[in-house]
Amino acid sequence: MKYQFIKSSTDWKMCPEPRFPEVAFIGRSNVGKSSLINALLQNKGAAKISSTPGKTQVINHFLVNDKWYMVDLPGYGYAKVSQTERVKWEKMVKNYLINRTSLMGLLLLVDSRIPPQKSDLEFASFAGKNRLPLYIVFTKADKQSPAKTKAKVEAFSEEMLKEWEALPPMVISSAISGLGRDEVFEKIEEALNAFESNEK
Repeated sequence: MKYQFIKSSTDWKMCPEPRFPEVAFIGRSNVGKSSLINALLQNKGAAKISSTPGKTQVINHFLVNDKWYMVDLPGYGYAKVSQTERVKWEKMVKNYLINRTSLMGLLLLVDSRIPPQKSDLEFASFAGKNRLPLYIVFTKADKQSPAKTKAKVEAFSEEMLKEWEALPPMVISSAISGLGRDEVFEKIEEALNAFESNEK
């Protein structure tokens, strides 16, 4: 797969010209976002991986196949940063999500090994209320049995249904085994097709 890093931005207004459709990736710190992006691009060095939560502090744009932008957004949750920094990141990300006209897909990454987290549910709620094109990708499924993953996905779905009438599309994935890679690309393709339909 052909890709190139385009730029990092600290404000949505600094992002590249919206000439191409884009699909953004977001999740709690250490959810495995960089690992999944690298697995999708089939390059271990594309997105920086760190054991330190909060490594991504900017909006990173990658141009894939000269056709669409893959966008790596800052993580949220337990990053060891000041409250001031956290609020700044949150404002930057939300402004990007609400104002970016070329955003066709938003992949929310959720750790499949843990119970539903308030921060994930709150972000999903924000996406729903703002009618963002949300997809949920459960990560790190290789680290436990399929039965445990299924139970966690069901628990998360139950929590979402307290607020949602219908659930967004969901994919179970593993950056290590490649599980869900094709399904994630199917969701991305749906998003790109939506952009093309809008352009006509």
